[in-house]
Amino acid sequence: MTQMKIENRTSASKTDAADTDAAACPALAERFFFDNNGYLVLEEFLDVDHVNALLQALRRVMKHRRSLQEQELPHTGITTPMGKKSARIFYILDDDPLFLEMLDWPAIWPYVTGLLNARPHHHASDAIVEHGSDLIGRGMRWHIDGIDDGFRNLGPQIPLLQLKIGYYLSDMTQPGQGNLCVVPGSHKAAFAPNLEDLQRWGTAAGVTEICAPAGTAVLFHNALWHSAGPFSSEKGRRAMLYYAYEHPWMIASQEHWSYPSEFYNRLSPARRKLFHGFLFDPPEQRWG
Repeated sequence: MTQMKIENRTSASKTDAADTDAAACPALAERFFFDNNGYLVLEEFLDVDHVNALLQALRRVMKHRRSLQEQELPHTGITTPMGKKSARIFYILDDDPLFLEMLDWPAIWPYVTGLLNARPHHHASDAIVEHGSDLIGRGMRWHIDGIDDGFRNLGPQIPLLQLKIGYYLSDMTQPGQGNLCVVPGSHKAAFAPNLEDLQRWGTAAGVTEICAPAGTAVLFHNALWHSAGPFSSEKGRRAMLYYAYEHPWMIASQEHWSYPSEFYNRLSPARRKLFHGFLFDPPEQRWG
């Protein structure tokens, strides 16, 4: 696999996020790269203290979620164990205040509104903790995002309907740690690959394995072919948060119906606008 270093920005803490120049994010060079390659890497986008706080919260939440799952107790979201120490959890906004805070983190918001929609809606959230000791030998699982088989009925070319952002919470500067892998430019493909093609992509030239430090943000198009990479060592580890956004006229996620009413009642007026008005009691009469 090949690696491509895209962008190296200074970290954005909460204190300086308000000073972010919205007009400069994304920059023209970033727009050009995203439009042509289908993804964008913002290295060290979150500062060290912020990453550590998110990682500690993720460990607490993972432990709690796995306990609920093992006891077969009902809880918000979906918890999917993947071995003794690895798991993926979905619908994380109500698991910890830090996770909700990342939904509209000021430093990332110009990218969301600039690349997708001036009035975006939340689509989905999830978190991943993976260990090579659980997943050594795992194969590639290439896919594109979106309902209805990845919105294929709208292609070619499949439009930008969802913008996904992954945050690296563990150091991923070396390959073979389950790193996110992408096929640059594949979001513009007129035809879907067959099964044999997907199997060959595991080591084929043209695949980019995104190797970057903790705090890096990776943004990508819903139609970009991507997969978690393999683990080359049992000592490998990956920790990530994922947030996805969609256009305000879309209703493409059941996550919105999974949170209790108390969750929506606690949202600030600005965050309420990231969800459909009919989710609130009483419903809000608005579009977008």
